[in-house]
Amino acid sequence: MSLPIISADERLKETKGIKGCIFGKSGIGKTSLLWTLPAEKTLFFDLEAGDLAIEGWQGDTIRPRTWQDCRDIAAFIGGPNPALRDEQPYSQAHYDAVTAKYGDANNPNNSALDKYDTIFIDSITVAGRLCFNWCKGQPQAFSDKTGKPDTRGAYGLHGQEMIAWLTHLQHTRGKNIWFVGILDEKIDDFNRRFFQPQIEGSKTALELPGIVDQVITMTEMASPEGKSFRAFICHTINNAGYPAKDRSGRLDLMEEPHLGRLMQKIAGKAKPAAERLTFSIEQDAPASSTPDSQQNKETQGGQE
Repeated sequence: MSLPIISADERLKETKGIKGCIFGKSGIGKTSLLWTLPAEKTLFFDLEAGDLAIEGWQGDTIRPRTWQDCRDIAAFIGGPNPALRDEQPYSQAHYDAVTAKYGDANNPNNSALDKYDTIFIDSITVAGRLCFNWCKGQPQAFSDKTGKPDTRGAYGLHGQEMIAWLTHLQHTRGKNIWFVGILDEKIDDFNRRFFQPQIEGSKTALELPGIVDQVITMTEMASPEGKSFRAFICHTINNAGYPAKDRSGRLDLMEEPHLGRLMQKIAGKAKPAAERLTFSIEQDAPASSTPDSQQNKETQGGQE
């Protein structure tokens, strides 16, 4: 038996799916992005029951009501994880139980999922709430000594559950999976503005950008003439500090808010590495622009 090495040619021939998150303030038009996707090949994972924005859209919908529903559907979509024990979610045993209920997703004769290229999950914010409500009823959410509710235990379990759910969906080959969520604008202790996804607990929001391929912020911008327009912010380095990430290397800093054309661009021909990666440093950048260098200057000034 040889090492299971995948050759470059085999890897390049594999069908790849795009996994991403789109964050934006409430009412910016995240759910309406469904209009930019082919209805016959898109499954709407409706957690918010907020489909008024897409009234008349001709695509299929699934409406999970509990966290167990979310876990079961993720197992059905992503298949079993051979690294997990039978008692763990997303294991072979979990997958077998789910396929007994829904049918075998890997069976060529079962077209329940075959027709869909994209799964649009609206929203990760509500998924986090369902997960936390479920966690509050689990043994880990109660103190071993007193038997009283332990909020820290509930939040710890919530982080584990959400990361496992997202990671399992991320490893689904051949499907595009997009999560949308609300983006909060906050002020820190130093009166600085920052943005944070609205998800229960802090662990999920911190680790989510490292799990998915694309993180997009859908926001309102203003033209030089003062006219407002919506746009996708796609690069981590942006002046406003929006959460963003482009693992594909194919997107510009700002893209039009059309998810269908965005996916076409991501799936397009890759630029050579020499064009995608930059290693130069701006010579005019002041050394004092970093907090550490500024602190060093102040320390040196005090010593003088």
